[in-house]
Amino acid sequence: MFTALLIVIALAVGLAIALYFQIKANHKQAEEQQQLLDDYQHRVDEQQKMLDDYRALEKNFDNVGEGYEQALQAFEKMEQEQAKDKQAYEAMEKRAASLQDQCARYEEFSAKCREVFGPALREMLDIAKSTANSKLASLVGKISDMDDVDGQQAIARTDNILVSQVADEAIAASGIDKIGYLKFDKEVDPVAAATMLSTNLGKAVRALTHLLDNALKFTTEGTVTLKVAVDMEKMLAIYTVEDTGSGIEEAERERVFEPYVKLNQFFDGQGIGLTVARSIAKRLDGDVVLDNAYEGPGSRFVLTLPI
Repeated sequence: MFTALLIVIALAVGLAIALYFQIKANHKQAEEQQQLLDDYQHRVDEQQKMLDDYRALEKNFDNVGEGYEQALQAFEKMEQEQAKDKQAYEAMEKRAASLQDQCARYEEFSAKCREVFGPALREMLDIAKSTANSKLASLVGKISDMDDVDGQQAIARTDNILVSQVADEAIAASGIDKIGYLKFDKEVDPVAAATMLSTNLGKAVRALTHLLDNALKFTTEGTVTLKVAVDMEKMLAIYTVEDTGSGIEEAERERVFEPYVKLNQFFDGQGIGLTVARSIAKRLDGDVVLDNAYEGPGSRFVLTLPI
């Protein structure tokens, strides 16, 4: 009986031990399976991440492809525009070359005309002076003015005369001292009366005549005054023309020297007198300016010529 009990106990203990190892083995197997499951899940997550990255990369590639295609289209369009611009530029070059040739021919023709008409005009002017033909002198002056509107070449200063001689001949050419409806005064500084001037007499007279004509045109009554002086420090002869006429608005003061500008359409003329006067003066190394400090009434223009 006791032996049977021992056998039963031994069997129970054996079963318990076997069951323990079986449970332990099952537990270890479960842990290993869980580890495998975790590893599998980790690989799945990594594969999912790789898939997401691939899809993002694919999307970016599609975007890059679209951008590349757009850039390619833009580049092709730019090439087309560049080709058009090149054609336009070549056409402009040809046109510019043609215009340059035309300008060269015109300049050559103009130079030849000056060679022909210059002496003829001087001869006509001498005839006008010798015969006291004021109409012919005026016509010669107008023809000469057209060449002086935009003259660029310096004028040779070959005449040595008294400063006052320019004033005397300009007065005679304009006839301003014979106008009955206004008073004309001439004031010559004694030093200026005895000072010699190196200039081109005809051109200098023409410039001052235009200033006197301008004063005469815009002064319907009152006084026009011509003042002749010299600045020995600056070595300048100074001819100042003052009038009591309508004056010039501040906004128009510089425009008066532009060619073909007429501030009053009711007066005769082409609007080039002051332009010609300044052009001549500058080409004689002098200038013509409107004295903006003059308080009027009327206007004051100043012609300066180097002594």
